[in-house]
Amino acid sequence: MLPQEIIRRKRDGHKLSAPEIAAFIEGLTTGAISEGQVGAFAMAVFLNGMSREEAVALTIAMRDSGDVLDWSHLPGPVTDKHSTGGVGDNVSLMLAPIVAACGAYVPMISGRGLGHTGGTLDKMDAIPGYISQPDVARLRKTVLETGFAIIGQTADLAPADRRLYAIRDVTGTVESIPLITASILSKKLAAGLGSLVLDVKVGNGAFMEKSRDAVALANSLVEVANGAGLKASALVTGMNEPLASAAGNGVEVKNAVDFLTGRYRDRRLEEVTLALAAEMLQSAGVVSSNQDGLRRAAETLAGGRAASIFARMVTALGGPADFVEKADKYLPKASVELAVKAAGDGFVTGVATRDIGLAVVTLGGGRRRPDDRIDHAVGLTRLLPVGAEVRAGEPLALVHGRSDADAEAAAAAVRAAYTIGASKPHAEKTVLRRILPR
Repeated sequence: MLPQEIIRRKRDGHKLSAPEIAAFIEGLTTGAISEGQVGAFAMAVFLNGMSREEAVALTIAMRDSGDVLDWSHLPGPVTDKHSTGGVGDNVSLMLAPIVAACGAYVPMISGRGLGHTGGTLDKMDAIPGYISQPDVARLRKTVLETGFAIIGQTADLAPADRRLYAIRDVTGTVESIPLITASILSKKLAAGLGSLVLDVKVGNGAFMEKSRDAVALANSLVEVANGAGLKASALVTGMNEPLASAAGNGVEVKNAVDFLTGRYRDRRLEEVTLALAAEMLQSAGVVSSNQDGLRRAAETLAGGRAASIFARMVTALGGPADFVEKADKYLPKASVELAVKAAGDGFVTGVATRDIGLAVVTLGGGRRRPDDRIDHAVGLTRLLPVGAEVRAGEPLALVHGRSDADAEAAAAAVRAAYTIGASKPHAEKTVLRRILPR
């Protein structure tokens, strides 16, 4: 089948057959299809969408572009979570060890930053020595011994997605629901999971800013996953402000270590993390109810077992043995720190969250092009949450940059992203909706 004919049919709004989709994905995997053709296909899907059957076929074809892991030898259920992306969203770093400490196994195959959102894999790469893309033997050993691993796609797992993922990032097609669905689920199906929980973000810092779009994506993910044979459910969670008080790579890892050890926990971050843990534990059959899951997750976190398991996993994948105890020693640091000062008195009434993420990208903590190198040291910390009271001259955030000019530009962007008002706003809910299979 000629790729240009498949592109033309989708461009003209026709429904593609499973063989047509499989042929296109095979060409994408082997390199027989050019980047221009992949970009054109992605735009055609973006503009015309896909049926549920097409999305299932695309997901399965991308899964079958490489190997599929088998975890049948593990003495417990295998589960995972995926977030559609936000700012200050380092949930995976805490969630995976919490769920593993409760008795499930979590082989978490994560992605890199996309657009204004941070990538879990980029965060883990901030840890010196950490092997974020191990071979399958090391991955299996780590999961068996520690209960989880946070890694990137190997060359043999859903290779078609890796190429399509990079092209989506630079062709304005990131927000396509069928492409998001297939990208997420092909990796998760290749990971050999028994169940999956989706964290679908909504708000001004999410790819889906409107509730109806986020719910549509959540339903697509759950329906396509189940259509492809994977048990799945979803939570729709708010992203109208950064989830953690840090945004960047190394700074979010430090925030996660502080969370796990109890040194400091952002309120909204804790609510979302525990809610997702409860959903994963119930979906995997570790607990019988959501309330039991919340209780187990909270007790595991408070008891320190999640922090201990995280430390063991970091060591198993090449990181320092004392990383959790001495994270400050190992994480890279930017040479310039600059406080973003409030212009007046009042309360934080809103945050243009996407602009916060873009400020991190301009500092070097994200990518403008697929082959850009990430600066793991730069970012933002001490981001004030909505509802915080502030006086003129007090910091709204702290910028970590490589130069004075970079830091000043980021500080101006962050200052402009904050809205200060006279009255304290009502707190928004963090977990907005639960989506179950129909």
